[in-house]
Amino acid sequence: MKKYLLAIFFALIVVLKATFLPGCSSRSDDSRVHIVIWHQMRPDEREVLQSQLDEFQRLHPEVEVEAIYKETEELRSGYIIAAYAHQGPDLVYGPSDAVGLYAAVDVIQPMESLFDSSYLASFNPRGLVWSNGHLYQLADKLGNHLMLVYNKKLVTTPPRTTDEMIAMGQRLTKKTAQGEVYGLVWNYTEPFFFIPFLTGFGGWVMDSAGNPTLDTPAMVQALQFIHDLRDRYGIVPKECSYEVADALFKDGRAGMIINGDWSWAGYGKAGIDYGVAVLPKVSQTGLYCAPMISAKGYSINVNVDRKKMPYVVELLRFLMEPSVQLKTTKALLTFPTRMELYSDPFIQNNNVLRASMKEIEIGKPMPIVPEMRAIWDALRPNYQSVLNNTKSPEQAAHDMQVLAIQKIAEMNE
Repeated sequence: MKKYLLAIFFALIVVLKATFLPGCSSRSDDSRVHIVIWHQMRPDEREVLQSQLDEFQRLHPEVEVEAIYKETEELRSGYIIAAYAHQGPDLVYGPSDAVGLYAAVDVIQPMESLFDSSYLASFNPRGLVWSNGHLYQLADKLGNHLMLVYNKKLVTTPPRTTDEMIAMGQRLTKKTAQGEVYGLVWNYTEPFFFIPFLTGFGGWVMDSAGNPTLDTPAMVQALQFIHDLRDRYGIVPKECSYEVADALFKDGRAGMIINGDWSWAGYGKAGIDYGVAVLPKVSQTGLYCAPMISAKGYSINVNVDRKKMPYVVELLRFLMEPSVQLKTTKALLTFPTRMELYSDPFIQNNNVLRASMKEIEIGKPMPIVPEMRAIWDALRPNYQSVLNNTKSPEQAAHDMQVLAIQKIAEMNE
């Protein structure tokens, strides 16, 4: 697999080197220790991070920390290229699903020897991302998960089952002077947003050995269900990208939206009196729609040397402090990883965070193995073919399994 991955990334070096590598090396005109972070945080997250870094630099005037934003795919490919050129940031921040890829190509270094066991025990275990026996990511946020968000002006009590969700959606969907109002909106064309319904019908993307499990009755039922929400029950728009769904909900033209913990604070700022609930149970199975759960945190570049490492570790300890995580939670309503915060009054008294905690318990950890990329690539075209009415759910489930196996075989050549 490493041979396959490296062939791809080295082929990109000539094209991308000029884009990604400038500004990666340490500054020579400053006596301070210069630490660089690459991340893909949203604007509101960036503001919170910068305030934390400003505080750290006040406490440690001998250190300068620079946070640089990158788009998700740009971050991953650019980071690997930079690390192989012995450059790149000291810390890379993002969801845990990237860790398996980074570890497979040896561009991040194990962290378990940098922190004592009692310190690591203070984290929610899901906030410590391990691969092949090594700790490769220390997370400050847990979740990155989907939930049901509802407009309290339109929905008094959120649905507990998919039957209730459909009935409620049909009552809410109507034409008004301001435009169409929908019972439910979400980015249903993307596989990540489909996963909760797959799990609700009893399916999953791979087995314990990492083999794809896509051609199953659960997959067929879930594909048909999403198709029916749109074409049979008519409670979702005919076309609905992430941006369209988000805008409809913020405009008060949707009773419910399925979206992640990164979006909730924005709905409040848009003036929506919103509530957050766990995703409903599938009426046919009695199983919760369980979203994928992942940590978001920091990994250390394999090129960080011994002289700089104490400063990098000190920065990580600061960013993981319970008081720092609590400030992030209060600002963004994201879920922290330090377990002592779970009894904090702010979390206990916040309905959104209490619901988020329950959804995290229900959810399934996102696989971090590199094969997951092949599964996403096999899911997307076949899933969308069902929505485009060019394949039956049965044919799509068969084809996505075949394609996933083929892509994984190519990765392992």
